[in-house]
Amino acid sequence: MRKQKGFSLIELLIVVAIILIIAAIAIPNLLRARIAANESSAVASERTINTSQVAYQTAYPAVGYASALSNLGPGGATCAAPASNNACLIDAVLSGGTKSGYNFAVTALAGGPPNTGYVTGAAPQNFNTSGVRRFCSVDDFVIRADPNTAKSTTAEIVYANCQAAPYVALQ
Repeated sequence: MRKQKGFSLIELLIVVAIILIIAAIAIPNLLRARIAANESSAVASERTINTSQVAYQTAYPAVGYASALSNLGPGGATCAAPASNNACLIDAVLSGGTKSGYNFAVTALAGGPPNTGYVTGAAPQNFNTSGVRRFCSVDDFVIRADPNTAKSTTAEIVYANCQAAPYVALQ
């Protein structure tokens, strides 16, 4: 009689059960880590937009602040000759309006040119998958966060709303 080599069905089922238990513990933590990374990237992008708006206003004083994200980016052109409609101050991905699971938008205050103020907003593309909070900033350069209880995926671009509750300044 020969002795069979290999694993029994019970042994294989135990190994699969252990792998599933480990996956059930690890996957939610991985999703939370991804959301935290996306939110951190969104805040960094908001800071980049604020810095770019100051540089834009300095470079194009007759225009004031940029009225759209596309004005701050390369706008499909090369950055050999920046202009007010393609200032090359931010990368093409961010100027396209989406980056790291977040939607971005910028609008200038009415009454220009020159545009004397602006508001920028960021919202998760998919609530509870790419992020859970919204962010905004105005020409005071303070980044504010909204706990986003309405589960909105629309970036806030209303100046007064960004400075009111539920938005609170980040530390």
